[in-house]
Amino acid sequence: MADGSVLLLLAVLVSPLAAVLIVASRNRPNLREGWTLGAAGIKFALVAALLPQVLAGQTPEITILPLAPDVDLALRADGPGMAFGLSASFLWILTSIYSIGYVRSENEHRQTRYFASFAVCMSTAVGLAFSANLLTLFIFYELLTVATYPLVVHSESDEARQAGRRYLGYLLTGGVALLLAIVLVYSATGTLDFVPGGFVADQLSGLELGLLIALVTIGFGTKAALMPLHAWLPRAMVAPTPVSALLHAVAVVKAGVFGFVRAFGFVIGPVALADIGADVVVGTIASITIVVASLIALRQDNIKRRLAFSTVAHLSYIVLGLSLVTATAWTGGLLHIVNHAALKITLFFVAGALHCGPHYDYVSQLNGVGRRMPFTMGAFAVAAIGLAGLPPMGGFVSKWYLVLGAFDAGYPVFAAALLLAGLLGAGYLFPIVYRAFLVPAPDTAAPAPLVHERAPVPAGADVAPGADTHHGGGRFDEPTPLLVVPLCITAAVGLLLGLGDLLGFGELATSAAAMITGGGA
Repeated sequence: MADGSVLLLLAVLVSPLAAVLIVASRNRPNLREGWTLGAAGIKFALVAALLPQVLAGQTPEITILPLAPDVDLALRADGPGMAFGLSASFLWILTSIYSIGYVRSENEHRQTRYFASFAVCMSTAVGLAFSANLLTLFIFYELLTVATYPLVVHSESDEARQAGRRYLGYLLTGGVALLLAIVLVYSATGTLDFVPGGFVADQLSGLELGLLIALVTIGFGTKAALMPLHAWLPRAMVAPTPVSALLHAVAVVKAGVFGFVRAFGFVIGPVALADIGADVVVGTIASITIVVASLIALRQDNIKRRLAFSTVAHLSYIVLGLSLVTATAWTGGLLHIVNHAALKITLFFVAGALHCGPHYDYVSQLNGVGRRMPFTMGAFAVAAIGLAGLPPMGGFVSKWYLVLGAFDAGYPVFAAALLLAGLLGAGYLFPIVYRAFLVPAPDTAAPAPLVHERAPVPAGADVAPGADTHHGGGRFDEPTPLLVVPLCITAAVGLLLGLGDLLGFGELATSAAAMITGGGA
């Protein structure tokens, strides 16, 4: 087996190398896409090769270069980082396949920039997962914001540019708050290295500790879309659907909740949070976000916007779990990072397949579509069951731990918020399944409301050969297998996560939760 430190470095570097090769192959689309798929497969293999060492209790690490006294740019693989890295790198493989089908179906312009930006994003996501200290995490966290910007504004429309400005405004402001938090921690302790259970409580007074918690909540809450810091996320749905899937399931918002893992679990500590009552404050903010975002999702006819507000709610499931001091709540929060990723990416993949196939973007258009797109809408039904928290899906397992953890911590009101959110989740997802399979299709397929015709692709544009030039005139049938196969796989993964300890995610979560909380209830 290769040395773990080498694997860590290669897992981060393989994507930037692929980005260079993608750009160099801009005039050879098939080769360009080959580099994308090859890099995704290699990245996952490198990350997976670290799993046996981490499960055995080892923490492979590597120091790259010094950044400040006693602070290095360094990588380390532990349980939480392993879970995030495995999830992100595996889903990149499926997202890459899906992206090829999507950009070809939609004749997307600037495909080289698209695939290169995707590769850089995955490098920053894995670097963030394996960051050994708070400053290294901050560097990758901010690089992720910059790397995803070209994807958010990919269409180059006025709406996309406005969404991009809002995206940068919110996330870079959050980055400033996070940088202030880092300065506060370093000035008080002289170190930024992650320690299970936290390390700042003995050096910071109640007021200073409260300030630190506020800063990291703002800094990571922007990407995690805590209300009222969430407004950028629904606007970013103007991006192509694979980018929406990236934002919601693989990288950006998961970077935000993973930041809470590191801040609450390895810098501040759950016990310190509870000692000054911050667990109640953060848990209340998360609970309000869960309920309000779910209620807003009920009113959305646009499929991607409905899913966006669902994401806002489910991210706060995780933040709620991470704000509590119990091992059960932490186990649920860590598991939900993985479960939500598999289930939510499925739903966004379905939204993209509906757009590329019958070109439907609204819930009100989906009557009967499941009868002619059974694989696509069947996958949606499976993922909807999981996100509603019903067995036997992975979403049920993580929600079970979250609810139990809230009771263990002595906060039944938080458990009630989670249970209410499950009912609301069923309320905004199950009607889509009902329409698709149980409501008769209209006699004549109507055009999608407010959907603009795509402009013709100019000669010589940066598109792949064999791309579709139209959407089939309202036909109801499954789109290309490049779109359907990935969403079926992700739906199956969501089910397998509930049926067994797939890839050791359960062991990683439970052992990390016990280590962070001291093994408390």
